[in-house]
Amino acid sequence: MELWELLRNAGRVVICGMGNEMRGDDAFGLLVVEKLRELVKSRDILILNCGEVPESYTGKIASFKPDLVVFVDAVEFGGRHGDMIVADPEDTIGEAISTHGLPLRFLVQYLKERTGARFILIGCQPRFLGLFEEPSDVIRERAEQLARALAGALGGRSDD
Repeated sequence: MELWELLRNAGRVVICGMGNEMRGDDAFGLLVVEKLRELVKSRDILILNCGEVPESYTGKIASFKPDLVVFVDAVEFGGRHGDMIVADPEDTIGEAISTHGLPLRFLVQYLKERTGARFILIGCQPRFLGLFEEPSDVIRERAEQLARALAGALGGRSDD
């Protein structure tokens, strides 16, 4: 099933932005959720800025009872700067690319047991990860594009 179809058909969705805003392009996931919060206002969508410790949000995610959890992060997968990838975070790629303390696949396994949800990782290839660097223009553009695409796929859900 394609990502956009999953998003449209999921009842309750959690979007977890991951990264470090102080390390250049690693802010990708955080930029996405920041923009997404402006675009989507629905009780069925939980948007979280998980920073570098998504494992700290397991209680919040599990209690939301999601059908789908989407992790968004800067991901080193050997692509060109700004290339995007959609992956199963339980596959080996999820472990190999994690820049966070707990490999993402372990977090997903833990949450899957508690929620029964489906899980997806959307990653963007970073270039600049130095401390106190700003995200590149390419990463800022990709974050904006992804946030708008996600909002569109979620049907621009709003409780207003």
